[in-house]
Amino acid sequence: MNIQIQNLYHKAQKDQRLIIGLMSGTSMDGLDIALCVVKGSGPETDINILEFKTGEYSDDFRAKIKAIFSKKQVDLELVCLMNEHIANTHAELINQALKEWGYTNDQIDFIASHGQTIFHAPKSLHQLVDYPNGTLQIGDGDHIAVKTGIITLSDFRQKHLAAGGEGAPLAVYGDYLIFSKWGEDRVMLNIGGIANFTYLPGNLNASEIFSTDVGPGNTLMDQFMQHYYNQFYDNNGAVAKSGKLNEALLKELLKCDFFELDFPKTTGPELFNLDYLQAAQKQSSTLDLATEEVMTTLCHFSAETISNAVKRCFGNEPNAQIFMSGGGMHNPLLVELLREKLPHCNFFTTDDLNINPDAKEAVLFAVLANETICGSPINFGDRKGVPSICMGKISLPE
Repeated sequence: MNIQIQNLYHKAQKDQRLIIGLMSGTSMDGLDIALCVVKGSGPETDINILEFKTGEYSDDFRAKIKAIFSKKQVDLELVCLMNEHIANTHAELINQALKEWGYTNDQIDFIASHGQTIFHAPKSLHQLVDYPNGTLQIGDGDHIAVKTGIITLSDFRQKHLAAGGEGAPLAVYGDYLIFSKWGEDRVMLNIGGIANFTYLPGNLNASEIFSTDVGPGNTLMDQFMQHYYNQFYDNNGAVAKSGKLNEALLKELLKCDFFELDFPKTTGPELFNLDYLQAAQKQSSTLDLATEEVMTTLCHFSAETISNAVKRCFGNEPNAQIFMSGGGMHNPLLVELLREKLPHCNFFTTDDLNINPDAKEAVLFAVLANETICGSPINFGDRKGVPSICMGKISLPE
């Protein structure tokens, strides 16, 4: 037997494993690196975060990603080169983090790498009859494995597509294993670039779970801040809080076929981008609107689409336990608006469940890797968009 396969088998038999989860999202502010200790698998999964940091990207590196991100027409040579360059950069950030934390690479059992999404194309977006759902994440797992000497699992979303899903959201798999609680219905709301939530029934019946994207979380606000303010995001919602809501623009922003689609569904900045905003401003005669008022309206737009989705799923006066994660939970205005629009819901963060909300997505990929190595597919029944599968391609260091 190949010594690498023997090593993999040995690690799979351990009582607990050290797994690094990685996430690089649409904000492109850096690489989230979560070092986790994982015991068990399936419903018996027990995971704790030992260390967490966000490895910063240089301005030059971020610009190169943006050059190929969420665009139909790009430099194909740059896409090819960035597949390797992103992986090498991520490997360097991992090696630096381990050194900073006082760990040697051979102490780590696995890396779970999401990669960098550069395009997400569900059928609802591309509407091409002869083509399936598509998504593309780059940052090759082999390069990370070789540069770190650690077995790496990557490219998780392709299996989801192959099994009939849209490649997103994948949070449902980890949410079910980490956050389900007998006797309490929970909504796990992640406000990243795109907002999504997972419903976890208190009866723990996996066949009743569902997960869906609901619309823009931070992506439009972040894009607007980067373009007009040269800031990655609206820190503490300061700009949005300084303006006033423009009802005409909000009404136009809400006129999108995506919001009428049945759940579950997925979307991305391929749809919700500055071109989308400009078209809405043109239709609402608000092209001359002050930038702070645009930001206020975009914040209301995110809150409106999230709250509308919750009401659509759970009734007009939902009484849900909502646990937030993602960058949007740090925007006071957005959270205030959600509380106003969902007055009967109780709002928490995943910190209340002992998982750092900023690390949650990276942790979820560590869980997915653990299931592929040590677990088995969870039976979600015939739930649309939630195939019963394990995900992640395995890359060996040698």
